[in-house]
Amino acid sequence: MSGKRPPVEGREGATGAQRASGNAVPQELLRDLLRLKFRTKHLVSDQLQGAYTSIFRGQGLSFSEVRGYQPGDDVRWIDWNVSARMSDAFVKVFVEERELTVMIVVDLSQSTAFGTRRAAKAWVAAEVAALCAFSATNNNDQVGLILATDVVEKILPPKKGEKQVMRVVREIIGHKPQYQGTNLKLALETLVQVTKRRSVAFLISDFFAGGFERALALASAKHDVIPVMIVDPRDEELPDVGLASFQDLETGEEVLVDTSSKRVRQHYQDTMRGFRQERERLFKRLALDVAVVRTEESVVGPLRKLFERRAKRRRR
Repeated sequence: MSGKRPPVEGREGATGAQRASGNAVPQELLRDLLRLKFRTKHLVSDQLQGAYTSIFRGQGLSFSEVRGYQPGDDVRWIDWNVSARMSDAFVKVFVEERELTVMIVVDLSQSTAFGTRRAAKAWVAAEVAALCAFSATNNNDQVGLILATDVVEKILPPKKGEKQVMRVVREIIGHKPQYQGTNLKLALETLVQVTKRRSVAFLISDFFAGGFERALALASAKHDVIPVMIVDPRDEELPDVGLASFQDLETGEEVLVDTSSKRVRQHYQDTMRGFRQERERLFKRLALDVAVVRTEESVVGPLRKLFERRAKRRRR
């Protein structure tokens, strides 16, 4: 992939990304969108596409045609009505229905604006979403989007094509949330309500929320839900910076903490570790595949490992 920045053209010569996401895209957002597009498309084609295609399948078999019976055909597929009319044996032919619906559910609560290393959680979520969306569209699958905070702030119905992928990514990186909190329960209930056919649903969040367990169980009974947990190093370890004021990004509440205290730092680490283990037990109990993506690392590795685990299980 070339390090050369793609051209940003005017209205008459708009780039494909600009046409795909509307002509009124701010230049800074357009640059971010183009950068993310070229990086993720390259990564998908090089590292993820084959794995995606092999493990995410369509909705089963659909009827194609009837043909004359041949020795070795399964008698269960004989079409008795056609056979009676034609005075000969005919069997039904089925083909695999390849097309999938991929829904990307993204938590854009205020806690996802946080990030201390390579990028904020919201940007990492956009990278994950772009990789999943490009993998899907390269396989001729439909892609849809649900953005959530305290409320569901945006829904994009599933569609095919790169134009839809660019709109999905643009909505994630360009959306300015109206609310700050997290309501994963509502996001999952909305997924069930708006997506009628079984889909693959990537649920991207830091999962700093509660009360969504039953909604997750119900959603995973209907859809193939894949939690993608975004983790920042500061979610797990408190630095020693002396007396410091910390603010809850979702509630605005501030608290003064003596980070020089080993006991305080250990309590924080134990609490956050316990929180994460609780989430992992929930996912395991529901038999959900999980990808843990860290803000200081590439997003490709965890997704590739996820796909490899699913492929290995499918071969058993």
